[in-house]
Amino acid sequence: MPAELETRPVGPPELGVLERLFASERTTRHCWCTAFCTSRARFAAGWFGGGNRRRFEALAGGELPMGVLASRDGEPVGWGAAGPRSRYLGADPARHPLLRDRSRAEDGMVWLLPCLVVHADHRRRGVNHALVEAAIALARSHGAVAVEGWPLAAGEDRPADAFVGREQLFAELGFQQVDRPAPGRVLVRLDLPTT
Repeated sequence: MPAELETRPVGPPELGVLERLFASERTTRHCWCTAFCTSRARFAAGWFGGGNRRRFEALAGGELPMGVLASRDGEPVGWGAAGPRSRYLGADPARHPLLRDRSRAEDGMVWLLPCLVVHADHRRRGVNHALVEAAIALARSHGAVAVEGWPLAAGEDRPADAFVGREQLFAELGFQQVDRPAPGRVLVRLDLPTT
């Protein structure tokens, strides 16, 4: 029986652990989950030489966690980026067609889950599910009114793009489809009850 999965928010103290996970995957080694946090040109320029890592570290020094980390037996097995839409330049409707019809007035109150990474040895073992649940809890604890994602649509089989999640995963956790902004992609939303 596999060890229990633990999740926690990611801030500066967790960067060393997160680095171990990112180093294990070819794309995350250079991406550092900054593709949606900056312009395409800056992201591409930061791919080699550590620019994206430095950008991530600078963002992680802010008051909000950058997302959630999943671990088993103390080893990092998954990462889920999560934060207010305002953090993600790629979420700016003027820059990203997936969110062109979203209200900018909500950008500070609606959180986005743009990326999920699971270590190859731990896929299909509930890690993505745990990451999304933890991201929802994190968003709720910071006063978010909703959480959105832009996963691959049901039936899409594009492994290279699976880092955004799959529609079925989000549907299982109560997200509702609100738009189909691009072929093969859906925009999903989970409204969080306010107390």
